[in-house]
Amino acid sequence: MDEQAMSRAYIKGYIERARKAQAQFETMTQEQVDLAVKTIGKVVYENAEFLAEIAVEETGMGNVPDKIAKNKQKAGIVWNNLRGKKSRGVLETNEETGITTIAKPMGVVAAITPCTNPIVTPMSNAMFALKCGNAIIITPHHKALKCSTKTVDMINEELEKLGYPAHLIQILDQQSRENTRTLISSADVVIATGGAGMVNAAYSSGRPALGVGAGNVQCIIDEGYDYKEAVPKIVTGRTYDYGIICSGEQSVICPEQDFESIMEEFEKNGGYVVRKPEELEGIRQALFADGKPNRHSVGQSPEKIAQLAGIQLPEGTKIIVAVADGTGLTDPLGGEKMAPVISAYKYKDLAEGVNIARENLEKEGKGHSVAFHSDSEEHIEYVGTQLCVSRFVINQVSASSAGGSYFNGLAPTNTLGCGSWGHNSISENLDYKHLMNVSRIARYMPNNHVPTEEELWG
Repeated sequence: MDEQAMSRAYIKGYIERARKAQAQFETMTQEQVDLAVKTIGKVVYENAEFLAEIAVEETGMGNVPDKIAKNKQKAGIVWNNLRGKKSRGVLETNEETGITTIAKPMGVVAAITPCTNPIVTPMSNAMFALKCGNAIIITPHHKALKCSTKTVDMINEELEKLGYPAHLIQILDQQSRENTRTLISSADVVIATGGAGMVNAAYSSGRPALGVGAGNVQCIIDEGYDYKEAVPKIVTGRTYDYGIICSGEQSVICPEQDFESIMEEFEKNGGYVVRKPEELEGIRQALFADGKPNRHSVGQSPEKIAQLAGIQLPEGTKIIVAVADGTGLTDPLGGEKMAPVISAYKYKDLAEGVNIARENLEKEGKGHSVAFHSDSEEHIEYVGTQLCVSRFVINQVSASSAGGSYFNGLAPTNTLGCGSWGHNSISENLDYKHLMNVSRIARYMPNNHVPTEEELWG
């Protein structure tokens, strides 16, 4: 039997088990569905420390304290957003239009999950899938097979105790590109969270697909804004889990008159500012190889980055601030950096600052997110209308708020759609509603007003 035939047989078993489980689960009440969803989040929340430790041990990326915080925060905010929301049966009847909407499952969800978020992405995708009565099959990154599998196993143990159908949540135990291709062409809908290659494969699968684009969050400090308020948030976001979060701040774009003071504020908050050409080149070499992220630097500590770059850091350095030579169109430092390194720019007026952000986004990250620190609603609207991204987070830590937060209205998720700018089908955060089919009952409304020709065209 050739590789393709073996893969088809292997995946067929997963699909058949998922369809059987989904058919049973589809008959359950909203309360039963919600208990299953709550259980998924609760397992990750209650085992946050253990799951963080095994994720760092296996992937070699990020750090345990931040992953513990991420596991707890994401489990809590995703469940908080989903609880109490109707996702089964009749959703509502609109008396004005005569339309009744009815929620239906999509069927079997296939989810490609990354090594950068090997615990919370399978968790949230499973919560969204089950919320709408679907079964889900996860294909994890090969560098995170053990920790992602352990997460699913622990969730399934609890679901089994509660009497839910077996195989509602499955994870491939043989990770290969062939198996992933077969899975995503066999399921009913695909979620792809990871590199561009896998996202493109999902959109080419012949199935409806929900993917994400590259991150390269531009962070702008407005003229006159208290940079002492902004800098600690930016440092927190850029250093979070050693910089592997796609929503983490990547560039800080500062008013020229405050630039040196802002650099001093970074130093007060654990920053090491790099200006010398030879040190900047060392940082570039450490972060990038042949125009792609250097795998030896992804998710590593500032000390490791400095070692790769051949520079000395002061003790206690949290973040490396690289004063870039140009935007991403000419300097690689304007692109996405998968480590606790942020590029710094200065602008004469806000229009120039927005243009710096635009050029960096043209290099990478168009459609993703922008962080803006400002007290001016006029400036907030200006930035919002000028840049092509799906999310603008205002006066917040982007790394922990662009994916939803208790303190903003964005849907909590680990899969951030980037719209057509990022070659994605959605320009918002993936939520349970994206895994729901909706039927509409359309009633005859004889009393509706029919406009005359004069009213239409006059």
